[in-house]
Amino acid sequence: MATIPTFISKPLTSHLSVAKPRLSLHPLHSSVLSFNKHLSRSLTFHASSPSSSQATQSNPSTSDANKNKEKERIHQIHTIEEFDVALKAAKNRLVVVEYNAKQKSTINGIEEETEDELEARLQGKKRIFYPRVAAISKSCGDVDFLLVMGDESDEMRELLRREGITRVPHFTFYKGMEKLHEEEGVGPEMLAGDVLYYGDNHQGVVQLHSKQEAQALVEEHKDKDGKLIVLDVGLKHCGPCVKVYPTVVKLSRSMADMVVFARMNGDENESCMEFLKEKGVVEVPTFLFIREGEICGRYVGSGKGELVGEILRYQGVRVTY
Repeated sequence: MATIPTFISKPLTSHLSVAKPRLSLHPLHSSVLSFNKHLSRSLTFHASSPSSSQATQSNPSTSDANKNKEKERIHQIHTIEEFDVALKAAKNRLVVVEYNAKQKSTINGIEEETEDELEARLQGKKRIFYPRVAAISKSCGDVDFLLVMGDESDEMRELLRREGITRVPHFTFYKGMEKLHEEEGVGPEMLAGDVLYYGDNHQGVVQLHSKQEAQALVEEHKDKDGKLIVLDVGLKHCGPCVKVYPTVVKLSRSMADMVVFARMNGDENESCMEFLKEKGVVEVPTFLFIREGEICGRYVGSGKGELVGEILRYQGVRVTY
């Protein structure tokens, strides 16, 4: 594993390793299982309850109205100019673009669904995907969602070629007209996690973009309220970092009275790299626990149960068996 001076002088992603999943052996783990199960349930995008579903089916007009309402947050693109204008207008907002197609065919060499994938979708196994995306779009008002149907016209085929899309469905994340992240064949839950991670506008989690901002946050709570600070340190392109972030967001809401949650991407700029060097961070995701201006502990990994257990431990919660 490289030393911090070495990885500061070179691209950060080459020297920070991604923490591997580990079996939890922490003594607090079993005590937080019920809390963790509740957390997992609350993070899932649920389908309608049977009663509400039956009510919707009994009233076709209500069903159509709901579908139209869901689609309001997803803007379908029909021209390249419209696409470019939408990205430019978003400025520094996150833009999530779904590239897809209406039917199984070859779009100028672009591979669409396989026969098995098409059959699965037609049988309903994938049909919930678009409604889930619509639901995500409704809950993320600070994110723009665009839909590009590659087989709609020659111009849309040209747009897919320009953006390097070789297979659909494909999701690309843009900010400041630049690509941040891309996914193929991603499920709704993972997509929701990606949107949370790259959206960067969640009031419950303080977004830190420099060493100075991190120091200011620590000083603010050093004498003000003595709250525990949980600082989530990751990288822009880190699967485990994305995976655990929905948990961080949920915890920031449920523990707001006791804990301050913050996040920093180490590869955002040199200032963030310098902060990581000072704090001895060599694996991501790393959670730093800070109280009264000092680091009192850390957790390396993406396990939800382990993370909750560590937060409770450093929060001083007494566990009885």
